[in-house]
Amino acid sequence: MVGADSFRDPEEDLPADFAARRATNYAELRKPLDPAVFIAGLKAEMRAELEALDTALPTLDWVEIKERKSGAIKLTKIGPAEEPRNLRKIKNEVGHRWGSVPLIDMLKEAVLRTGCLNAVTSVAGTSSLGPEVLAERLMLAIFGYGTNTGIRAVAAGGHAHSEDDIRYVRRRYLTPQVATDIAIAIANATFTARDTALWGEATTTVASDSTHVRAYDQNIFTEWHSRYGGRGILIYWHIERGSMVVHSQTLRASASEVHAMIEGAVRHGTTMKVEGNHVDSHGQTEIGFGVTRLLGFDLLPRIKQINKVKLYRVETGESDRYPRLTPAMTRPIRWELIEQNYDQMIKYATAIKQRTTSTEAILRRFTEPASHPAYQAILEVGRAQKTIFVARYLRLRELQREIQEGLNVVESSNGANSVILYGKGGDIATNRREELEMTILCLRILQAALVYINTLMLQDVLADPGRSKLLKPADRRGLTPLFWQHVQPYGEVRLDVAKRLPLGSRTQTAHAGAAQ
Repeated sequence: MVGADSFRDPEEDLPADFAARRATNYAELRKPLDPAVFIAGLKAEMRAELEALDTALPTLDWVEIKERKSGAIKLTKIGPAEEPRNLRKIKNEVGHRWGSVPLIDMLKEAVLRTGCLNAVTSVAGTSSLGPEVLAERLMLAIFGYGTNTGIRAVAAGGHAHSEDDIRYVRRRYLTPQVATDIAIAIANATFTARDTALWGEATTTVASDSTHVRAYDQNIFTEWHSRYGGRGILIYWHIERGSMVVHSQTLRASASEVHAMIEGAVRHGTTMKVEGNHVDSHGQTEIGFGVTRLLGFDLLPRIKQINKVKLYRVETGESDRYPRLTPAMTRPIRWELIEQNYDQMIKYATAIKQRTTSTEAILRRFTEPASHPAYQAILEVGRAQKTIFVARYLRLRELQREIQEGLNVVESSNGANSVILYGKGGDIATNRREELEMTILCLRILQAALVYINTLMLQDVLADPGRSKLLKPADRRGLTPLFWQHVQPYGEVRLDVAKRLPLGSRTQTAHAGAAQ
């Protein structure tokens, strides 16, 4: 039965050839074979961060640690950053040069420039459809799903394709895997097209959070969500610092966000190398800290109730080692559990890495009351890693701001989604899982196309030395390709492949001709 493997014996999730490939598996996770070396590294990091916080605490005016009923740690909020005053002029110039750009034209331009449909249209030779015709119908299907307006509404636009033609292409060619590959191709093309002088070096951190999308009561995936206060489903996004979506998942409203965070960071599929993941409080737990430490990337959360967080001690007999941190300190880490179950922990991390099981299946079995020794050991690793993070987070104001800015990128992305997914008032009506996933994947494609084209437009505008001089440090910090004031998402869908947006060399040629 499909999905039954999620409830099998946890031992069956482990790679069958783990013993034969033991050294290779450890190397892929960048972990030492000797548990003593792993533990020594964790201890050294804990001592270094706790010592640094204890030493710096008297000079930190934003954090206070002392005995109080509400919790030992008191952290003041970050003040507002300097306002980027010149970004509006840059965005206005984009609107002046290109006018109001239909969203379908942004999708078309992204498809033609990135070649993201080549893998799909190459198989058209086995049918009567030509590659160009197939590409146009695929774009129309993606637009109909991604805007939630539906294929019938899109088919009534200005083009030569009927509703039946578009529906056939959707059923025959546009699968969830194909839609995922298209989104990944646009993301990779964006990373390649970025000017490092403008955007900086490639980022290695992503921000992830869930979005609540309303769905009809008849939808069998619809659940009431207590936090969002309404019926619907959750979409969990992974977005890198340059506002490009690298992964999306459809979740039930009652699902844990921790496994979704791990899945997206490990299996995003793009060329980006993820070394850190910013999450809100709902995306972090001690088990999440443990699993991410084993998988080799940093979990960087914003913890809402940080006043109640406890810092773990490294060893017994060190109660007076960090006197300023004593009110927030608790018991030592149980290192013997980690040593005894080290190999088993690596096996489960390898299972996640090699996809012999899903993170959700593992974390669903590893619940709080569970007595599984590997789970208890991963919890201890997570407590040590969380102590390292919290000590660094309290000490470094720039880390607090970095996490806040990363999560702001997700909120901005949610704003773009509300503009793009406007059909049916933003409510998802289908009760078929594949149709629901296709809507979200096509929404991801449209947003990726928006970011890709905006990136090229901004680079064209800022190629002018006079414009680039406007960018002050605050403007560079706030510069993002995720804006839509110049985008026209509504109206009749007119698809004309011969009509192109003037970008890159085309833009330079056009401006040279205008100057003459």
